[in-house]
Amino acid sequence: MTRRLAAGAAALFLAACLAGCSDGGAQDRAQGAGGKGGPAPAAGASSAGAADRTPQPRSDQGQEASQAPSAAASASASPVPPAGAADAPAGDGPLKGKVVVVDPGHNSRNNEHTAEINRQVDIGTGHKECDTTGTETNSGYTEAAFSLDVAHRLRSILRERGATVVLTHDGDRPFGPCVTERADIGNKAHGDAAVSIHADGAGPGQRGFHVILPASVHGGAADTSAITGPSKELGARVAGKFLESTGSAPSNYIGEGTGLDTRGDLGGLNLSTIPKVFIECGNMRDAQDAAQLTDETWREKAAQGIANGITDFLRG
Repeated sequence: MTRRLAAGAAALFLAACLAGCSDGGAQDRAQGAGGKGGPAPAAGASSAGAADRTPQPRSDQGQEASQAPSAAASASASPVPPAGAADAPAGDGPLKGKVVVVDPGHNSRNNEHTAEINRQVDIGTGHKECDTTGTETNSGYTEAAFSLDVAHRLRSILRERGATVVLTHDGDRPFGPCVTERADIGNKAHGDAAVSIHADGAGPGQRGFHVILPASVHGGAADTSAITGPSKELGARVAGKFLESTGSAPSNYIGEGTGLDTRGDLGGLNLSTIPKVFIECGNMRDAQDAAQLTDETWREKAAQGIANGITDFLRG
């Protein structure tokens, strides 16, 4: 199948999900609350694989930072067990008995541990850095703080629906975890689904969200043959419900308008043995996207959309 035909098929899949996927859980809360599919984005374009990205100096925190809680504040507001430990579900609900792994991208303290995060790790098809610093808005709101905040909101929604939620970290580590460990935490938890939360660092004018699906890879410890199919379904449902909840358009620079991209260079996907996707919720370097990413109400909608997609997937 050519890249264009694959993109068209993905677009139809996403459109069908938008038209027919049931919400499968609680209604909106608090105001609405490279691989086989094609080449990976260019270096610096996607936060999930941006090993060479260096954030801009944080000289002016501005209003964006004042609207966004720090990672430490977010973590203390909703404490959880140590990373990788399953928390108790809140009660009965449509996801009772399901385990969902939530992976907040990066770590706010990674820039203090450059030697550790630059250490090469084996992702099966090659070697990459243990982790990266991620990106940030022009006013200094970091991707790590964003991803942890959305992860906390997502955990709350999923627990209300009866799921057991496992976080790969809760801002309580000095750095990382490495991409290999992030995958291993989900595998050992025997999760029914996993989502890694990110925001992108592309150029101004490049807007919108996209969901990254695992390519079919087989090398070393990497073998995605069992998860590519279910991960594609998970990704399409997350993309459809994210669009529905936030009103954000699919990326205008990755995925040819489908909101979906397939990559084989991400250790967190290559080494996963459970259905898993990454979501780049928007571009922190674009002023319009940054205004959304730093808005608390929008972040609640983002978490709601991701939760609805996961719920649809797990309920079949």
